[in-house]
Amino acid sequence: MSVVLTGYQFRVMQESDLNAVVQIEPTIYSHPWTRGNFNDSLKSRHEAWVLTQQGEIIGYALAVVILDEAELLNISVALPYQKQGLGRMVLMQMIDRAKSLGATTMFLEVRASNVAAIALYEHSGFVEVNARRGYYPVENGREDAVIMRRGYNRHDESRRRTT
Repeated sequence: MSVVLTGYQFRVMQESDLNAVVQIEPTIYSHPWTRGNFNDSLKSRHEAWVLTQQGEIIGYALAVVILDEAELLNISVALPYQKQGLGRMVLMQMIDRAKSLGATTMFLEVRASNVAAIALYEHSGFVEVNARRGYYPVENGREDAVIMRRGYNRHDESRRRTT
């Protein structure tokens, strides 16, 4: 399955994509996912998708959907393609995909210091619901994770408009 997005293609991640994915990962994260992390997600049949442009992988996202809840596990856009709206495009595709699988809520965790990602998530309808103290490793210790949630049902949509 794939979705064509004006010059881009969003398609299911394959094991053959992992070389490209694991080359991108350490260029944007201080503590990147390993090939094993990605391979485990594929074997677990998580929702794993790549964004390509002219056949080149330039972004990817992984989520798990269990009953009516989804959790965004990883969302990434290669450095040369950042700040062009592609992260939002990938995020919305993952939201739509989870919704099509019956999810009514999506959760995610983001580094408290990742102001740009938090702004993207808030603009996309996510709200902060909690924090995990010392969740992410950093060079000299640990950093908090912000837990965010986005609902899909009409009740959530109407509540968001009135607050």
